[in-house]
Amino acid sequence: MNRHGFSIVELLVVITVMSVLLLLSVISFNGAEANSRDSERKVDIESIASYLETYYESGNDNSTSFGIYPSVKASTGLIGNEVSYFRDFDTDAIKSPNITSSSLISATNNTQTIAGILPQPTINQYVYQPIATDGSLCDNSLTKECRKFNLYYRLEVDNSVNIVTSKNQ
Repeated sequence: MNRHGFSIVELLVVITVMSVLLLLSVISFNGAEANSRDSERKVDIESIASYLETYYESGNDNSTSFGIYPSVKASTGLIGNEVSYFRDFDTDAIKSPNITSSSLISATNNTQTIAGILPQPTINQYVYQPIATDGSLCDNSLTKECRKFNLYYRLEVDNSVNIVTSKNQ
């Protein structure tokens, strides 16, 4: 018998193999995208830390004292006032990947561990925790000077929380 085409079984085998290859490529692409976003998060945190270290060393145009980090005091602290604290500030540094507004939020406690920080960072948030000399959170007190900071962020690939600490401990 002369055959001039493919059997149904042959077509099903080819379709199955192509489907598996397509699925593997989609999974690989999604992993690459997540790695790219995590890389962007790391660069953002390093930029924020660099701005904070520059502020510590030289303040800003309105500073009269140096050697402190910004607090998270309501209305006058760092959160929401980044442009006034940092010279030549790139506002994209405080935006996590795929987010159009600021992703920098303030810590609500002084526990300086990845598991103990509150609120816990999400993949869309960075947590800033300024710490006073006595180890307390540098928030609403005018008498406290912020002598160190911690920045927390979460990676998308493995869901781990990471911390960047100030150079001046």
